[in-house]
Amino acid sequence: MATYEILIADDHPLFRSALQQALTLGLGPDVRLVEAASIAELEGCLTSKADWDLVLLDLNMPGAYGFSGLVLLRGQYPQVPVVMISAQEDAAVVARSREFGASGFIPKSSSLETIQQAVRQVLDGDVWWPAQSEEAAAVSAEAKAASEGLASLTPQQFRVLTMVCEGLLNKQIAYELSVSEATVKAHVTAIFRKLGVRTRTQAALLLQQLESIPSGNPG
Repeated sequence: MATYEILIADDHPLFRSALQQALTLGLGPDVRLVEAASIAELEGCLTSKADWDLVLLDLNMPGAYGFSGLVLLRGQYPQVPVVMISAQEDAAVVARSREFGASGFIPKSSSLETIQQAVRQVLDGDVWWPAQSEEAAAVSAEAKAASEGLASLTPQQFRVLTMVCEGLLNKQIAYELSVSEATVKAHVTAIFRKLGVRTRTQAALLLQQLESIPSGNPG
């Protein structure tokens, strides 16, 4: 039987260990698990190997704004199923996970058996969603537009965007990424064009559209 290769992307070592334990017990020796503690590490794993069987993605990862990590993965690696994992379990978060292209959602409060069942189901080509009411919060038109723009960014452009939104200057971004300032300027121009924004503030506001909880009633 082929080995399943699964990426666990979560910044909490204890939870990564719990997932390792659940999946090793549930899937036996036929599973290879690799951990990533940030979006940058996750991207590194996907750059060196793009044919993972599954990515388990924590909603609040360092380097991501809410659902931006999920949107980036679905845009860059549409062939890899992504299951969201989060301690935020309300219907709005689950609905947005589904809307932005996840194959499932596992609440962090789930039992080991539930985690095993969910992962097995997605590996079998199915989806897995927690049993709860479907009073799903609709995703606003702005959030949909934001997700489409983000999905078109390259991983490097996404990194530049998150740094821009953290308030770093082009000079600082160039230093962090070991590229020239001219390269950063070219990235920023391309990012703004793809996102349909003109300023850093507008870019930051657009990323906020993908925060985990929609503020107010979505339009």
